[in-house]
Amino acid sequence: MPAAVLGGLGSYLPPRRVSNEELADRFDTSDEWIRTRTGIRQRRWADTGQSTGDLATEAGHRALKSAGLDIGADIGLVVLATTTPDHPCPATAPDVAARLGLTRAAAYDISAVCSGFVYALEVASNALLAGRVQTALVIGAETYSTILNPRDRSTSVIFGDGAGAAVLRRGEADEPGAFAGFDLGSDGADKDLICIPDGGSRQRATHQEPDDDDGRYFTMQGKKVFASAVRRMSESSAALLDRVGWPVESVDHLVGHQANVRILRAVADQIGIEADRAVINIDRVGNTSAASIPLALAEASTAGTVAAGDRVLLTAFGGGLTWGSAALTWPDITAC
Repeated sequence: MPAAVLGGLGSYLPPRRVSNEELADRFDTSDEWIRTRTGIRQRRWADTGQSTGDLATEAGHRALKSAGLDIGADIGLVVLATTTPDHPCPATAPDVAARLGLTRAAAYDISAVCSGFVYALEVASNALLAGRVQTALVIGAETYSTILNPRDRSTSVIFGDGAGAAVLRRGEADEPGAFAGFDLGSDGADKDLICIPDGGSRQRATHQEPDDDDGRYFTMQGKKVFASAVRRMSESSAALLDRVGWPVESVDHLVGHQANVRILRAVADQIGIEADRAVINIDRVGNTSAASIPLALAEASTAGTVAAGDRVLLTAFGGGLTWGSAALTWPDITAC
C-alpha cells in the first residue's frame, strides 16, 4: 500500500540568541518568572533584513541534503507553513522554491499558525498518495519577532524565530518513515484567542504609528489558549492512535508543538504517555509556531533521541483555532 515517507530533515535557527536576562531588563521581570511560566531560557530572533523566506530557504536546502538530493532536484511540490510570510502577496513558497532551484514545482503557503506544519504534511501526503507528485518539500518557517508588540511581556518572552523542513517521498506503508495517518480539526468560533486583528480585508491597517493596543501586533489570550491547547491536542492524538491501531504504550516519542513546557507535560499526561517520552526543546528556541515541530524533530534526530523503527506521534494546536496530529514510524535518516 502506498504511503508518504519521510526522507530527509533540515533545520535553521538565526544566529541571534535572546536570553531571558535581556528581556527581563526590558519588561521589568526576571529569568525565573519567564522560566517557571513557560519553560523558556532563550530564543532566537532574526536579524534586521532577515526574512521568513531566508530561513525557509536554508532549512529547505538542508532537508534536501539530508535526503541526498541536490539544489534543483526533481521536487513536485513545495508547501510552506507560516504565519509571517515575506509579503501579504505573493505567497513566500514560490520564491523559496525558485531559490532552491525548484522552478517547476507547485508551491504555495499554508496558514494554520502553530498547526501549520502538521496541516502541510497532510496536504503533501495526499498529493503523494494521489500520485500527483513523487517527492515533496514541506517547510515550517517563522519570524515572529517581526509581529510582536515590543511592549507586551506576555507574547514577547514566548516566541522565537526559526525554520524546519522535511522531504517526503512516495513509498510503501510498511517501510520506516511511513506516515500511518493524520487527524485535523478547527473551531473558528474562537478565532479571537490567537489573532493579528489588522491588515486583512476585515480590518485594514493604517499608516499611523502603532501604539500598545494597535491591531497590527500579534495577540494571544494565554489562559484560554492553555486549556484549549491541552484538550484539543489530547483529543486529536487519542483519536488518531485509535484510527491507526497504535496502543498508547507503543508510542516511543511524543513531539508536540513547543508552545509551553506545562502544556507539553499536560498533553502527555492526558494521552497517557510518560513525560520522558515527550521531546522538548522549547527551553532553547522558544515557541516557533509552525517551525516548532520540524525543529524539535531535527534536534531529536541529531541527538540520537529517535531511532529507525520508533513510533512517533506529532500533535499541534494553533490559531484559527486549528489542531492536528500525525503518526509515523521513524526512518534511518540524519537531519542536517
